[in-house]
Amino acid sequence: MSTATEARVTLADPRQCYASPPFDEQQSFDMPGSTSDMRPTPDHGEESYQGSGKLKGLSALITGGDSGIGRAIAICYAREGANVAINYLSEDDDANRTAEVAREAGGKVAVIGGDLRDESFCKDLVNQTREELGGIDILVNNAAYQATAEEMDGFSSELFDRIFKTNVYAPFWLSKAAMKHLPVGGSIINTASIQGYKPSPFLLPYATTKSAILGMTKGLAKLAMENGIRVNAVAPGPVWTPFIPGSMTADKFKQFGKSTVFGRPAQPIELAPLYVWLASNEASYVTGEVFGCTGGKSPV
Repeated sequence: MSTATEARVTLADPRQCYASPPFDEQQSFDMPGSTSDMRPTPDHGEESYQGSGKLKGLSALITGGDSGIGRAIAICYAREGANVAINYLSEDDDANRTAEVAREAGGKVAVIGGDLRDESFCKDLVNQTREELGGIDILVNNAAYQATAEEMDGFSSELFDRIFKTNVYAPFWLSKAAMKHLPVGGSIINTASIQGYKPSPFLLPYATTKSAILGMTKGLAKLAMENGIRVNAVAPGPVWTPFIPGSMTADKFKQFGKSTVFGRPAQPIELAPLYVWLASNEASYVTGEVFGCTGGKSPV
């Protein structure tokens, strides 16, 4: 029973919780980008997130776990008691920093670099996760690639193929491999996007892949439940990650997130708790669902 002397939670104005545009000019860098080069530095919950054992003893593979939403998920999972495998493409510094923070929580942490466009690597990634962590209970398909162009001729077939291989083929290959090992009660969680519902023309290939992820999530959920495995997705809106200065022009990232009802983009830590809940027993009656975290922009 609460008493009048207990401290009250201090509520915060969601419009003022984090940085708002216009943002300063960023150092130009190529995808996937570097967290340390961003101004302001994204918040992944390093200082704020406190776990309560929701995932204690479980093992999770998180693709794109070096930065952005993936880093926040890895930190939150580790602080909830999970062992985590962090997959990344090429940003060694970001991956090692994520692992350093995750290890402070006391669980096992594996750092596994590699290109998800290779089907054989995806199979090996699941197996290596099992070997290093002792099993796999949760698969988070979070890694993605995007590029922008102002007209159709700006999207080459090679680029279209790269985006589809990373964003659609890899989650399919990884889910197929992981399904052989996930236990009853295990979870697959995909990262979709508001772009799957409200595509921006300058992100055409990326938006198309995110529509595909929506269908994959709902279809796979029905197959996976035959084995007692839940499949869901989180659909972010604008999030302050290395994707933004890594793939967008200066005029776009300077005002990034301004069109939301909050007038700002999300920080990665504002999405990660959804992934915690979806992986936990608290979401035991949830599958085939897509949860929007879009700043009021999406119909999901």
